[in-house]
Amino acid sequence: MKELIYKGPLNSLSFGNVSYNLLKAMYKQDIDVSIFPIGKVDVSSFEETSTDFRKWMESAVKNRFSKLKSDVPTLQMWHLNGSEHRVSPRQILYTFYEMSEPTVNEINLAKFQDKVVFSSSYASEKFQGSHHAPLGFDEFFCKTDKSYMPNKIHFGLMGKFEKRKHTEKIIKSWIKKYGNNYDYQLTCCITNPFFKKEQMESAIGNILEGKRYGNINFLPFLPQNSQVNDFLNSIDIDLGGMSGAEGWNLPSFNATCLGKWSVVLNATSHKDWANKDNCILVEPSETEPVYDNIFFHQGSDFNQGDIYTFDEQDFIEAMEKAETKCKINNTQGEKLKEKFTYQNTLNKILE
Repeated sequence: MKELIYKGPLNSLSFGNVSYNLLKAMYKQDIDVSIFPIGKVDVSSFEETSTDFRKWMESAVKNRFSKLKSDVPTLQMWHLNGSEHRVSPRQILYTFYEMSEPTVNEINLAKFQDKVVFSSSYASEKFQGSHHAPLGFDEFFCKTDKSYMPNKIHFGLMGKFEKRKHTEKIIKSWIKKYGNNYDYQLTCCITNPFFKKEQMESAIGNILEGKRYGNINFLPFLPQNSQVNDFLNSIDIDLGGMSGAEGWNLPSFNATCLGKWSVVLNATSHKDWANKDNCILVEPSETEPVYDNIFFHQGSDFNQGDIYTFDEQDFIEAMEKAETKCKINNTQGEKLKEKFTYQNTLNKILE
């Protein structure tokens, strides 16, 4: 039996979802794991968790110190910033990188690991000597076969509000094309958990510019994966793929795997899974600095550089193209489920 120390978050955010699925893959491979959680453990999002797997996780956390051995390697799933803390002498870091210009600190932290594995080939190319292992499709997500808005074309945007993700630009472009046209609906799930309530309300107010649109609605954060699954099933066209820099982009990837059509900016990690057959691609028009003085600060020791952006008219034309396809199931998108699995992710890391 293989032994492994695992260090990573277990929560409802994207990192927590990746952790959870990597641990499920380890459980299926009968790996003897000691889990060192980062932050508070909260697996309430994962309603499908089997009793045996839950007990396995609880035991792996509870007994982590009694099973500790210096010759067992650690797999840490975390940011480069904060990855310097080791549990055992040998550490493999699985991480995400989205920017264009690795800083001296980021390069040194990558070198500090025995091995560093990124989620995308784009990130791996930025760090010489690194590897990459693509993320997988979470098998919990599935078609519901419900009827949601049969008489409308339903667009969806999921992902925390950020300049990096072009949240404001995407919504304003959609409003320019479809605002108050009731043949179309846009549902946004863009709550940023790091924003205060008034900050989030201000951000939405700036997007709408004081106007009212009856065919746009904003959802609160969805704490349960079953709610996320319902959201992804309800939409016809995903717009989250227009993000300017991603480590993978799970919402758009999962939507595509469920047979939806995603409008995708052909840049960064998107190139590992999105192509002209399974998505509506938009070529970047240029790059721009990522700095927003909220999450990205110029001159910081981490997260420096540019993101890709797009021409508004190119995006509108891509949405129009998506309209012609959205009632047809995306069979090429569904094939991604076979190629990208968390078992493959884990195996690639363990190599």
